[in-house]
Amino acid sequence: MSKAENITELDDVVIRFSGDSGDGMQLTGTLFADTSALAGNGISTFPDFPAEIRAPQGTISGVSGYQAHIGDHKVNTPGDHCDVLVAMNPAALRANACWLKRGATVIIDADQFNEKSVARAGFATDDPIAELGLAEYNIVAPGITTMTRAALESVNLDLKTITKCKNMFALGICCFLFNRPLDHIEAFIDRKFGRKSAELATANKQALNGGYNYAHNTHAFANTYNIKPASLEPGIYRNISGNQATAWGLIAASEKSGRPLFCGSYPITPATAILEELAKRKDLGVKTLQAEDEIAGICTAIGAAFAGNFAVTSTSGPGLSLKSEALGLAVMTELPLVVVNVQRGGPSTGLPTKTEQSDLMQALWGRNGECPLVVIATSSPSDCFHYAFWAGKIAMEHMTPVILLSDGFTANGSEPWRIPSMKDYPAIKPPIVRHAPEGGFLPYKRDEKRLARSWALPGTKGVEHRIGGLEKDFLKGCISYDPANHQKMVDIRAAKVTRVADFIPRQEVIGPRSGDLLVVGWGGTRGHLYSAVKELQKEGRSVSLCHFNFLSPLPRGVREIFGRFKRIVVCELNMGQMANYLRMSLPEFRYEQYNKVAGQPFTVTELAGEFNRLLNEKSHE
Repeated sequence: MSKAENITELDDVVIRFSGDSGDGMQLTGTLFADTSALAGNGISTFPDFPAEIRAPQGTISGVSGYQAHIGDHKVNTPGDHCDVLVAMNPAALRANACWLKRGATVIIDADQFNEKSVARAGFATDDPIAELGLAEYNIVAPGITTMTRAALESVNLDLKTITKCKNMFALGICCFLFNRPLDHIEAFIDRKFGRKSAELATANKQALNGGYNYAHNTHAFANTYNIKPASLEPGIYRNISGNQATAWGLIAASEKSGRPLFCGSYPITPATAILEELAKRKDLGVKTLQAEDEIAGICTAIGAAFAGNFAVTSTSGPGLSLKSEALGLAVMTELPLVVVNVQRGGPSTGLPTKTEQSDLMQALWGRNGECPLVVIATSSPSDCFHYAFWAGKIAMEHMTPVILLSDGFTANGSEPWRIPSMKDYPAIKPPIVRHAPEGGFLPYKRDEKRLARSWALPGTKGVEHRIGGLEKDFLKGCISYDPANHQKMVDIRAAKVTRVADFIPRQEVIGPRSGDLLVVGWGGTRGHLYSAVKELQKEGRSVSLCHFNFLSPLPRGVREIFGRFKRIVVCELNMGQMANYLRMSLPEFRYEQYNKVAGQPFTVTELAGEFNRLLNEKSHE
């Protein structure tokens, strides 16, 4: 493999791969991202694909994209706009032209830009480049399909299979452009295809090298580029997706608690990968059940919790709705349970593969009766591990259901993750009762610190007790219809959740502890909010960030933070659910809102523009 000449050093670059949903763009982007992560770069990715298994070929609705932001520093977002766009057909170019930076490089498969494909993509003329106003951009238009077929003439595969290797040809071009080594990609190809077909593995590797050699031999690019490794905290890193990190965090909580992990779930986009990842870990004692529906998934988990397992169920917004009655059962029985809700666009089936933060109200209150529980949110792909662990710790030590909110952007995205040492994570001590106490067992007697009842496992002599959805006696656990008892139980269940605030970190603020503008966010918007706030802080603007991961109960210290700022703006990917929650919880403050419901994350540009507008308004008052 020849080395590239005329290398230019860059701080960071954003590259977007796009094509039909059958063109392998998700795999192509993942391999480029993983290769860059192995090179030590900071990285953040954003897969963006249609909900249909096979959307209409060559149309805008069928475009699948994968964006990767690579830097010589820690990268917090996948980037607003791309420096390089790979568009495998006219529809991909039309769908993604709006995300190009001025003067960006556009790599297209010239073979696909024929009259039929151009018309199918919705262009009004036969010249997409001119129609989109891209004449001044750096357009590189190799015949990728033709050259892939030529490179694989000696391979004993049918033409259709050979043509599918064109994504590797495009990947080879990009690896040359950014001086990425091919070793990791070739090793992956051998693992993925080699066992099934040596010919298929050979074809993909030849296509990869064909693209690399084309870019080198034809001098298609005036310069190639290099991004140095990021200066990250010392340790062992790997690239990880949010769903994978969530699964591993749950396994870590199981290990620390000594309780076997059980996951009963029904497959649903975008949460299915959690169930799939847990199903791989039988070697760690994980038990999984793919249930016939959402209700069965949570009910098997509740049964597993009663039997002494660390119980988990995973879902998305529509599935959380179906689980609501059983969640009430878990609250009434006071059994430990973690419900992972990977939020997506709604309502109803909505936008299954797009991101949103519109399930907060449902997580907080979407159950019948007075039914409080703990709600936590993840902020990035890598910290899904941390907050999944916290969810398990709180559920088991406080004997309560916990809803862990992720979202499509966080769950499907990836970034480098420093693998932690488990000795640095706290012990988890479930309140299991192993012997009948003197005077008899009282199943709803509580410890004074957490107000948690004991976890009495079936088969333990002397701790037999009733359990179910009917109201319980305050101590004995037997069915009670006494009005005063019901009031006491409602009060104590609410107090137990409130008491969790004593066991979680105090809320922190990023930036000055007082000032003109406080930006408030929660969950997966952190990277974009942090980047926008840091950008303004560098300009000398008086702005700070208060980002929430613990939502119910709210952490200690929030009131003191809010009171030190002149103006508060709550930014979220919904129509104002967190803002309204804060108005209920801390009504003495005035909250402004910045909302987006487009199935896409915020961009740093739009956030910085809004924050500047608010600061400028303040300066003229």
